[in-house]
Amino acid sequence: MKRFETERCMSTMPRAWFVQKRNLRTSGWLVILPLAVLLFAAVGLRAAPQTSKQQWKSLPFAIVRYNDDAPKSWSVYHGDRKGIYLVRLWKRYLLIDTDSQSAFEIDPGRVKVQGENAQLSTADIPGEPIETSEWKSRNAGPVIRHRFRFGPTGNFMELQIPVLPNGRPAY
Repeated sequence: MKRFETERCMSTMPRAWFVQKRNLRTSGWLVILPLAVLLFAAVGLRAAPQTSKQQWKSLPFAIVRYNDDAPKSWSVYHGDRKGIYLVRLWKRYLLIDTDSQSAFEIDPGRVKVQGENAQLSTADIPGEPIETSEWKSRNAGPVIRHRFRFGPTGNFMELQIPVLPNGRPAY
C-alpha cells in the first residue's frame, strides 16, 4: 500500500507544481502591467509642455497707495500662494512677492482679465525683479502693510492686505 500511495503522490506532484508556477506567472503580469502603465503616464506628463496658467482672484478690500496717495485706477489680485499679489496700477501690472521682498513688472498684454479674476501664465513672469528698497512689512491690526520704494530714491508703494483677527489673510 505504501508503494501505491507514493506513486500517486508522484503522479500528482508535477501537475501541482505546474499549476503553482502558472499562477505565479499570471500574478507577476498583474503587478508589472500597472507599473508599466504608470511609468508611461508619468513620462507622458513630463514630456507635455508646461503652460500652466495661474488663476488670480480679486482682493476686494485691499488698499493700494502710491506716494501716500490713492491712485485713480488700481486693483489687487491674490494667487494660490500666500504673500504673492498681482497689482494693476493704472495700465501697468506688478507681481509683488512679499516673502522674498521683490517686485516684477508684467507685460499688460500677457494678463487676461475676466470679470473679477485674472489669468497669468507662469512663463510670462520675468526672471529679473525690479530694483526695490526700503521694504517694511507691518501688522497694523486689521491689515498687513507692505511698503517699499522703487529703486534707491524712487516712488513709494504701499499694499494694505486685510487680515482676520487671528492674523490669517481674509481671502
